[in-house]
Amino acid sequence: MTTRFEGTDNYVATEDLRVAVNAAITLERPLLIKGEPGTGKTVLAKEVADALGAPLLEWHVKSTTKAQQGLYEYDAVSRLRDSQLGDERVKDIKNYIRRGKLWEAFESDIRPILLIDEIDKADIEFPNDLLQELDRMEFFVYETGETITAKQRPIVIITSNNEKELPDAFLRRCFFHYIKFPDADTMRDIIDVHYPGIKERLVSDALHRFYDMRDVPGLKKKPSTSELLDWLKLLMNEDIDLSTLRETDNKKLIPPLHGALLKNEQDVHLFERLAFLARRENS
Repeated sequence: MTTRFEGTDNYVATEDLRVAVNAAITLERPLLIKGEPGTGKTVLAKEVADALGAPLLEWHVKSTTKAQQGLYEYDAVSRLRDSQLGDERVKDIKNYIRRGKLWEAFESDIRPILLIDEIDKADIEFPNDLLQELDRMEFFVYETGETITAKQRPIVIITSNNEKELPDAFLRRCFFHYIKFPDADTMRDIIDVHYPGIKERLVSDALHRFYDMRDVPGLKKKPSTSELLDWLKLLMNEDIDLSTLRETDNKKLIPPLHGALLKNEQDVHLFERLAFLARRENS
């Protein structure tokens, strides 16, 4: 198993991102990844796992997720029900312990990649509740009286969409990297990975229109990389006339198949209003 990440054939990793991943591996600290939605934060963990030949364990955090769930959960209700039914399983409490993703990572024979995805969705105390376990790489199971210690320190990748601030104590223990939105050259490389052989003129015109859209003041949600890829797939499938992408004033006209790029009515109305104003000025 290699211990350095150099990117993969399916994922365009910039030099600063590769440096961040390898620094976190060397320091044995969690890698905290932030960036706009759609910039590949979650996919990064899968690609690092593929590149290093490591198993991937994914813990997708929700607003109701508690840190304890990452360690284990004790199903007391099932045990009570089984005891009432006279089930022999009740004699061993371990039958009612459900292992969490950290437990799975700690017991992996091969050094795993542990993804803690969208950590900022949970309660503000969630990150602090994991500090000790991520530092010491062990935790205590009160129901069985055993201590679970990591066979080897997993590579931990944590993503955040900045929905809420993370505690300072937690941030101090992480190596931080912000994935900047790809520039046009990097975006071309990403497109080539997903659509090899795509017409250069289509890419050029679509990118020009795409970046102009992102620059429009007042957008509630700027279109992301993943949405650009969806849009290009539709443009190819529908065989759109490229002249529709080469309007003289890109910022004032709504693009074809815009539903792949604009994901709320406020932004659609903004472009419709700009298009209306442009037509009135030209009439």
